[in-house]
Amino acid sequence: MKTDGVIFDLDGTLWDATKQICLAWNRVISSRPGLRPPLTAQELESYMGLPMDEISRRMFPDQSPQSQAALLEECCQEEHRALARQGGRLYPELERTLAALSAWAPLFIVSNCEDGYIQCFFQASGLGNYFKDFECFGATGLPKGENNKRIVARNGLRSPVYIGDTAGDQQAAGEAGIPFVFARYGFGQAQGRCEAIDSPAQLLDLLEPLESEGEGC
Repeated sequence: MKTDGVIFDLDGTLWDATKQICLAWNRVISSRPGLRPPLTAQELESYMGLPMDEISRRMFPDQSPQSQAALLEECCQEEHRALARQGGRLYPELERTLAALSAWAPLFIVSNCEDGYIQCFFQASGLGNYFKDFECFGATGLPKGENNKRIVARNGLRSPVYIGDTAGDQQAAGEAGIPFVFARYGFGQAQGRCEAIDSPAQLLDLLEPLESEGEGC
């Protein structure tokens, strides 16, 4: 696949922070007896890739929309503090892969996370210098498809590719009109046939630079 820009989803694609997030959110839940049962890792994984407002509705269905938003905001603030102390688990050979790709193509992140979460990833992982730009639902209020379009337009990309681990990521790539690569090692499933990888390092064999204008025969 020839490309001039690689856009990544975050959770399930670059790292797995499920354990840290689950512990942080449960600290908030446990501080309010009777709010809801403790969050499980399996439940949290089912939310990966969803916009934050949808997660709050599913987590706190008996609360008002205002309470849902406030509770999830408190969960996210506790999560940020936890991730600052201990980040998530990076997928194997991630830094080597990012270093090799960034040598010939700009790298980006588009996620449905809250504002500040991608910055936590950069701080905890030390990998922020490999990425040129990023966008998220928490900053724009827009879904991944629209945020992918923003990254493409803002950076003048002609043939980007989106790497993600859920059917929602696949749909977002389609909405943005860009090719999708399914991270099979993540949290979700893809629909139908598509390019797929079992580790980030496999991108080094799958992707190659887009020829510059005027290059070739």
